[in-house]
Amino acid sequence: MEQQGTDQQAGISRVTTGMPVVDVTGVEVGTVDLVQRGDPNALTVQASTAPTADPGGSLDELIESAAAEEPDVPADLAARLLRTGYLKVSTDHAPTGAVYVLADQIAAVADGRVRLDVLAASLPAEE
Repeated sequence: MEQQGTDQQAGISRVTTGMPVVDVTGVEVGTVDLVQRGDPNALTVQASTAPTADPGGSLDELIESAAAEEPDVPADLAARLLRTGYLKVSTDHAPTGAVYVLADQIAAVADGRVRLDVLAASLPAEE
């Protein structure tokens, strides 16, 4: 199990923004907008009940509040994406213009493109 996580991180670490993404059948999904490596310690995603940081807040607080906006999916899926790592892909296949790819859905990164092991239609769309 540990080895699989390492393999997933190795695959996602070779992905760069702008790369084309194709699904398991070779259908063009779109292009990579964002690459987020996994964090096995990201167990939950919780909506903040604290008031927003004042303008005098620290840089860390600013980064945390900005990071909380991605991925824009339901909380249970967001937690999974944050744990495994994910790609955000610009696409014409979703009404919102973007879908998310879990690191474990990446079959290969070769020839300057990302090949998935799932169908484009099965990818969760940005909300």
